[in-house]
Amino acid sequence: MILTETATDAYAPVGDAAPLDARSISAWFGERKVLDRVSLEMPAGTVTALIGPSGCGKSTFLRILNRMHELVPGATLAGEVLLAGSDIYDAERRLTEVRRQIGMVFQKPNPFPAMSIYENVTAGLKLTATRISRSERDDLVEQCLLRAGLWNEVRDRLRQPGGALSGGQQQRLCIARSLAVRPRVLLMDEPCSALDPTSTRRVEETIAELASQITIVIVTHNMQQAQRVSQQCAFFLAEQNTPGHIVEHGPTDQMFRRPRDPRTEDYVNGRFG
Repeated sequence: MILTETATDAYAPVGDAAPLDARSISAWFGERKVLDRVSLEMPAGTVTALIGPSGCGKSTFLRILNRMHELVPGATLAGEVLLAGSDIYDAERRLTEVRRQIGMVFQKPNPFPAMSIYENVTAGLKLTATRISRSERDDLVEQCLLRAGLWNEVRDRLRQPGGALSGGQQQRLCIARSLAVRPRVLLMDEPCSALDPTSTRRVEETIAELASQITIVIVTHNMQQAQRVSQQCAFFLAEQNTPGHIVEHGPTDQMFRRPRDPRTEDYVNGRFG
């Protein structure tokens, strides 16, 4: 994907990636502990892949990174999550501001079915009470769709329903919608698991384009995808009914070629999981 234009208005999405730092995160659902003292630094402007078998706490950890965990009845946590050095769980921190700065793309594409493609992209502006002019809004829609690799496919049907797009296009529309509020971090929970290979490739190209502008954290069960899109990996594991924890983390190439822990080597080579 090549960005063919650069918006000139002040509101156009720009690169403002921020580091994310999780410190000693433990999490519970009621009495059940699901994560145990997980610490991970996610540098600004890089892609961090979270890998590991199902049930080891990857998605729970991802949701903790933008305060979605607290929406689950009975869910609790301990530890800190720092965005550019500031704790997102600080009592003075507004939840809407946290969610604006740390966006989320889910496993299943979820465009608003009653809204047009154009309205889907701009939906977050209403939620964050952001007021911009019509021309700025038009430029924003174009730039977000360009960055999501979707503009050339939908530029002539912006007023058609977002739900009429293909699955892969819907996922890229959801990425564009996340970008419209100018997040500093983008979380992705298995964004390609329901997509065909062509759509997966296009989403991966979008991730590569965005990586220098936004800090990205992606959960994936696809080891080849983790190698293709990420600069660093963290391997989660929950053994014998113990809470999930990070076995090993580091540069992606090292994790796949020269892992320090034999459990990591077994997992990335498909011996379990």
